[in-house]
Amino acid sequence: MHKPIPRRDGMSRRAVLAASLAAASATALTAAGATASAAALSGPQNLSGDWFATTPRSVRPRFRWWWPDGLVDPVEIAREIDQIADAGFGGAEIAAVHHSIKDKSVLDTAHHGWGSAPWRDGVEAALRQAARRGLTVDLTLGPSWPAAVPGVTPDDEAAAQELAHGRASVAAGTTYRGPVPEPVHAAAPGVTRRTLLAVQAARVEPANATRKETGLDPASVRDLTSTVRDGALTWTAPADGDWVLVSYWQRGSGQQPESGPHSSPAAYVVDHFSPVGTEAVTGFWERGLLTNTVRRLLRAAGGAFFEDSIELETDALVWTSALPAAFEKRTGRPLLPCLPVLVLDNSNQVFAFEAQLTRQIRHDFWATVSHLFNTHHVTALRDWAHSLGMEMRAQPYGLQTDSIASAAILDVPEGESLGFKNLDDYRCLAGGRDMAGHTVLSCESGAYNGSAYGTTWDRFLRTMGGAYAAGVNQTVVHGFSYATAPGVAWPGFAAFSPYNGASGYGESWGPRQPTWRHAADIAGYLGRVHQVLRTGAPRVDVAVFRQTGYTATGIGASWFTATGVPLGWTHQFLSGPLLDLPSARVENGRLAPDGPAYKALFVEGDFFYGSAPTLALDDARKLLGLARAGLPVVLLGAFDQALTPGVPGEGETERLREVLARLLALPNVRRVTDRAAVGDALAALGVHPDARYATASTLLNFHRVSGDTDFYYLCNGKHAETVKPPVTAVDHDVTLRRTRRGATVPYLLDPWTGRAGRIGRYTEEGDAVTVRVTLEPGQAAVVALGRPGLFGDRNGKRPHAVDSDAHRVLFTGHGLAVRASRAGTYTTRLSDGGTVTTTVAAVPPPVTLAQWRLDVEDFRPGADATSTDIVRRTLRLDALLPWSQIPELADSAGVGRYRTTVELPADWTSAHGAHLELGVVSDTFRVTVNGTRLAPADRLDPVVDLGGHLRPGGNVIEVEVATPLINRLRVVQPSVFGAVARQAFGLSGPVRLVPYVQQRLA
Repeated sequence: MHKPIPRRDGMSRRAVLAASLAAASATALTAAGATASAAALSGPQNLSGDWFATTPRSVRPRFRWWWPDGLVDPVEIAREIDQIADAGFGGAEIAAVHHSIKDKSVLDTAHHGWGSAPWRDGVEAALRQAARRGLTVDLTLGPSWPAAVPGVTPDDEAAAQELAHGRASVAAGTTYRGPVPEPVHAAAPGVTRRTLLAVQAARVEPANATRKETGLDPASVRDLTSTVRDGALTWTAPADGDWVLVSYWQRGSGQQPESGPHSSPAAYVVDHFSPVGTEAVTGFWERGLLTNTVRRLLRAAGGAFFEDSIELETDALVWTSALPAAFEKRTGRPLLPCLPVLVLDNSNQVFAFEAQLTRQIRHDFWATVSHLFNTHHVTALRDWAHSLGMEMRAQPYGLQTDSIASAAILDVPEGESLGFKNLDDYRCLAGGRDMAGHTVLSCESGAYNGSAYGTTWDRFLRTMGGAYAAGVNQTVVHGFSYATAPGVAWPGFAAFSPYNGASGYGESWGPRQPTWRHAADIAGYLGRVHQVLRTGAPRVDVAVFRQTGYTATGIGASWFTATGVPLGWTHQFLSGPLLDLPSARVENGRLAPDGPAYKALFVEGDFFYGSAPTLALDDARKLLGLARAGLPVVLLGAFDQALTPGVPGEGETERLREVLARLLALPNVRRVTDRAAVGDALAALGVHPDARYATASTLLNFHRVSGDTDFYYLCNGKHAETVKPPVTAVDHDVTLRRTRRGATVPYLLDPWTGRAGRIGRYTEEGDAVTVRVTLEPGQAAVVALGRPGLFGDRNGKRPHAVDSDAHRVLFTGHGLAVRASRAGTYTTRLSDGGTVTTTVAAVPPPVTLAQWRLDVEDFRPGADATSTDIVRRTLRLDALLPWSQIPELADSAGVGRYRTTVELPADWTSAHGAHLELGVVSDTFRVTVNGTRLAPADRLDPVVDLGGHLRPGGNVIEVEVATPLINRLRVVQPSVFGAVARQAFGLSGPVRLVPYVQQRLA
């Protein structure tokens, strides 16, 4: 999770797009790809019904488990592992987070801090119980974030560093006498040492100035460091203009992990760009935390070490001692003359040379930083985790580094629903994952500012539906709070609430929540979605080449994001280092044929640098090789006049343009100058999407292939949650490409129930199957195309319907049937050329169910912070209303059981059935008919099929609804939650019973 870091211009540091992000270590990436197991891309050998219905713990959703450092009881820890397991989840990540506790002294870091003996006891208890229950436990690398080590001081070599600058103006021909200019920002508390790296003079060049940057003449930069005596400087400016003196001071940043202190001694953030910084982290674990018992338990139940987003906070420039040497090694040029256009003041650039040169210098600098980060931090931590039988999971963004390359190095890259601005942010990480041959893309899920105890699973599912279509297939729910901490109020300790005195981030899921009674339904749904999205290999239409591999920016791809996706296209982002992976080969016109099998490569100008058409010479040569191997390529922009992203060597620009001229001359390469022409260019190259929509739509899709079975995850979502207007229902044909050459039939897989059944109505043409897709906003479905008899289906090669005016055609255990909700004669055309006419004589009319008995379990504070008293009450309702509009329940939260009886006619037979339309219901619900609890129903389309459970005469229908706690907390803790508006929970309806008649086709 990240929090916004303000800048003077109102943007956060992570939103700074002015600096270029560059290639990571090709060596590290090649190693990552070489170690990726091909088995990770192979699907299950037996796609039975059980494979989908009963998913293993390894694919189940997980929780971010917030602890108040080490102030935990091992008995309670084991109990909470049981709670997570009993609710059907797959594991948890232990994180020391306690923003809600303002008086940190109550946590007593000397005795119960992160890494203390009680913390280790808690970790052992969690791992031991997880091993018993089949769960896995992840561990954060340090207390909170960024990665930090207790005992490291701000002055240590291993601590995070910054390069602070000072400045002084010197008029033409005048002399400066005095101390070297002090940094414009004082050092952070605890920083006592500093080193003068250099002092320079540069002539002011107004022509190079920008709105915020002072223009300088790069040719005038001169090094005055050798003239400094005892911290003082004497220098006379030439008479040809005004000058500026710039000093550069290397020192510790003094950054501590978020919301500390967490430990005693205090922890300080480590240098993320040097081996010594990483060794401080691993050494602390090896010396102080990894006892023989912990090592053994990690082998039994350990999952991954985790690092949150890389939020190195400084008013200056992030730094490490090796940067000058690393920069010169990569570029062949010294770094010091470039420093004026690199230094930062509160994330703002200070000086500028000529615009193109400035851009190229900044690109080269951040390329070097990215190389150091991915080599000495990401790769080193991953390798260390492997030595312990663990994986490395991380959110590799927050700096101007190549996150796409980082994602290829990590075992499990992770994004976040709070910080990511749209689906393209996930597609960046997915590109790295899939090119490296890894399987999992994780997401920190469901954090909403100001929504603590008011978050609904409805909202959660709408958020995550689109993320899955962008490649996410692991959900780390934000989050599960440890039960209690000193001074907390009911319903217990919560990591982020109160937050600055008000309702905070995310939700504290667990038994304190009324909806926890239904959490297993949510876990089952998410687990089945994950199961499908980890099966086999991904198939993605287009790779978008991104020179700046940054994510968490919201920057998308021309044409594809706005136009292509609504038509069915899928895309992912690649950066330069990924082209060095073993998977970066072309076979039968596909890039990475054993993985995402991209059909084309799309290249455009760099959005992070004004969309300038730039390419590194090495990357251009690789693109030429891919195109010569048969990969279709489309370029948008003036790439015949391309520039290098960094400062070019002698003749490098000319060599680049020669390579691009050869690329553009190939018959499978197109260059367009209008983004609207991208689709036509792809079509001219014979490239089409695997999924094609009958009309532009908000439908999203993700395609995976296991053997000769295609899986399509479909979701009615949107590119970003902030996009308006809101998503509306979709109802249109979708044409899906199939892999299998023999007889192929489509199956509908219901992630809520785990049922998989053959679709009754569809058409076929060539290698494509067309089905009708009807989805409510946020709703998702899975369609599989495979051999007859898959998932245990017994309908084999029976003919299917290609057209019908019946309300639905479906396969049952007795063959093909039609379903109608009103009387009439219905005609169905079959795939074998036959036509069947079905007459439905009568169907009982729909019934609105308005009168209910409502039994409420009202959750209220108990004797202590973790105890809940339940007050029971019964109401008779003649009309359904949200609890907030029922006087007796206006401030209530809990579980309500709505019960009614509906009379059905005496001639009701086995051919009859009915749908129960619940209308508006919030939050979670379960339905019981005549004493039989039905399978979980789709939360985003609350319509339940009661077929087979109804009988002539009286039928008792019960709807159990659970709510969040916010309405009760508004009155229990008004100082924290009182400003939150009363929420409309409960069963609001209207509820209708809509009968139908189902008849088998002759």
